[in-house]
Amino acid sequence: MRAFAETRGFLLGRPSKAEVTPDGKAVLFLRSAAREPTLVLYELEVATGKLLPLVTPAQLLAGASETISVAEAARRERQRIVDKGFTTYQLSRDGRRVLLPLSGKIYVYDREGPSAGKVHVIGGPGRADTGAKVPKDTKVAQAEDAAILDPRLSPDGRRIAFVRHHDLHVADIASGRIQRLTRGGSADVTRGLAEFVAQEEMERHQGTFWSPDGQRLAYAEVDQRHLERFTIADPAHPEKPANEFPYPRAGKANARARLGLIAASGGGTTWIDWDRERYPYLARVVWDAPRAPLGLLVQTRDQREAAFLTVDGRTGRTRVIHVEKDDAWVELDRELPRWLPDGSGFVMASERTGRRALELRAPDGQLVRELVAGDRGFHSLVELSDDARWAVVTTASPTGTRVWRVPVANPAGAQPLTPEEPAEHTPSCARNAPVCVDTRTRIDSLPETVVLRAPVQETPAGMAVADKAADKAGKAGKADKAADGPWSLGPALPSLAAAPPFRARPQLTTVTSPAGRTFHAAIVRPRAFVTGRRYPVIVNVYGGPTALVVRADERHYLLAQWIADHGAIVVAIDNRGTPRRDRAWSRAIKGSFGKIPLDDQVEALTALGARHPELDLARVGIYGWSFGGYMAALAVLRRPDVFKAAVAGAPVVDWLDYDTHYTERYLDLPEVNPKGYQESNLLTLAGKLTRPLLLIHGTGDDNVYFFHSLKLGNAFFRAGRPYDFLPLTVTHQVPDPVVRENLWGRIVGYLLQNLR
Repeated sequence: MRAFAETRGFLLGRPSKAEVTPDGKAVLFLRSAAREPTLVLYELEVATGKLLPLVTPAQLLAGASETISVAEAARRERQRIVDKGFTTYQLSRDGRRVLLPLSGKIYVYDREGPSAGKVHVIGGPGRADTGAKVPKDTKVAQAEDAAILDPRLSPDGRRIAFVRHHDLHVADIASGRIQRLTRGGSADVTRGLAEFVAQEEMERHQGTFWSPDGQRLAYAEVDQRHLERFTIADPAHPEKPANEFPYPRAGKANARARLGLIAASGGGTTWIDWDRERYPYLARVVWDAPRAPLGLLVQTRDQREAAFLTVDGRTGRTRVIHVEKDDAWVELDRELPRWLPDGSGFVMASERTGRRALELRAPDGQLVRELVAGDRGFHSLVELSDDARWAVVTTASPTGTRVWRVPVANPAGAQPLTPEEPAEHTPSCARNAPVCVDTRTRIDSLPETVVLRAPVQETPAGMAVADKAADKAGKAGKADKAADGPWSLGPALPSLAAAPPFRARPQLTTVTSPAGRTFHAAIVRPRAFVTGRRYPVIVNVYGGPTALVVRADERHYLLAQWIADHGAIVVAIDNRGTPRRDRAWSRAIKGSFGKIPLDDQVEALTALGARHPELDLARVGIYGWSFGGYMAALAVLRRPDVFKAAVAGAPVVDWLDYDTHYTERYLDLPEVNPKGYQESNLLTLAGKLTRPLLLIHGTGDDNVYFFHSLKLGNAFFRAGRPYDFLPLTVTHQVPDPVVRENLWGRIVGYLLQNLR
């Protein structure tokens, strides 16, 4: 467990955030040492496999310690970032420059051209330094509001937009000149940042957007003056002042977001006009094609309707070109909608047919064709080629994904870039070359990142042989037989990760309950398993509508294997409401969290026990974190006949205390569905606790606030019900290796002690 904790599950040292340069000649990625979570920027030459470290945080900081502002720490928490150093980077559209935020400043590395190897630094108290390969002035302490937030590189790589002092600024990289574009921003009214629910629930972490020609900016103004304020203090350091955050609880006020247009050289703001009373949520800003207008995806408060709007850049007026509706909720996609690079249409996901499809629509919103039909299981858009001929996408099953290259004009000619196997793929592809970099995991392997290349030769007409073969196969209706099948493997990105001392041995299976529902499940037995012996069962649960616990990915089972080796069998089940099935499966939980997810867990567990006699269903414990913590507590409160002990980490206790966009998507507004909120509330069940329950919660948690567990503990105490409580000085995440090691020792010890 110590090695697991110190290496973050043996993931430290592995390449992350790999990105192919637009010409396909190189791959950039971040990597740390095996036991030091400080990320460094590397470059791999595709043709030769040559590896080069481009720049390190130590070079840029020149001996100074890395500092992170409270605002930046909150942004990282929204993105689940716990590493240090270069936690992110941006590549210019031509691939010649790399933007690297670090310690409240911006560093720009020139990777090509006459100034190759040069580093530009923008930061400090209102000044910019350029020219030094290793900047010297890096020790200037920064006031909290002087830190640079959310920097965005212009498409031409010449300027950077960022937020400082709550206002939008632009810096010219060559001259170092910084210009403040907006004034009057405050902690209550920010310019250029995304609001909490956009970051936490919509996966929109960006609040500033460049026009394709780099001459204008769209920026979000977020008014939070009418929101409740939640405070987080550090109980271990009462001398420190508490931090205050605006938080939108279900049924209460949301932040008010509007979007403005401003010239990058300065001037007045043109405010974009849409029906914000009907569509209060700004979900996406789409400004990525030179010949397409600025587009906005906006949502109703109940999330049953999403509208795609185009914006007149001169007047700020908008026009609705497409509306997507759903009786339960419209699912958002991080990469969609997206314009084709030539502006001839846009792509958007839809579940109108009952399964998730990728659609191509004309500029006026009319459906042109499906690029990925619903029965193929569209999962995500990876890239669109600059010539608008190709889309790279992933499709998904409940336990894995696959990567495809799809001709926009002829989707039947789709090429598989990865083989058909149980595996998870996270690809990034070049816009102008048939090269991708893919991070793949399987049930028997940890992540490996490799380059994928098409076996192509350019013809005199400029069309690749593989492209011709794909078009020919598409016309013949042979969707999966284009070119030479899966692309060939190029060089692997080298890893420094420590090898785990053992391999996980999960069994992925399906089980059908007496009610006729089929569930995906994983079973992890002890490595010293004895046939004929019966073992206590520990259920690893999440159960919420945004994540799976059963996947073709070994990293999800290393911890389960360690737990099982203590003399138990670990079981994971994906209930209704989880993703990658059809619409009916995902929407089954609409209106209540308190019944279907837990009933499904019990149904599937019972069916597994009938099939596998080694599962002793008289001794079942359960653990989970976040929504999984809610499920674990719910299990011993509602079904003590099945679950004999539970550990609930960071549980949501009363859904009236969780944020608007997540909670209302599934439960509706409280005044519309009071019964659903009551049925989903753990406090109403507190008097029924008869089984051992350990609550664990971080005092610094700004996602599921610490008061959730305090409320539940108080309810238990007032009802005269004994329980155990472990407060930790952490956030919603637990990156500290010492805390993590001791935490899992405590969890396993608690469960096994109570399952004897």
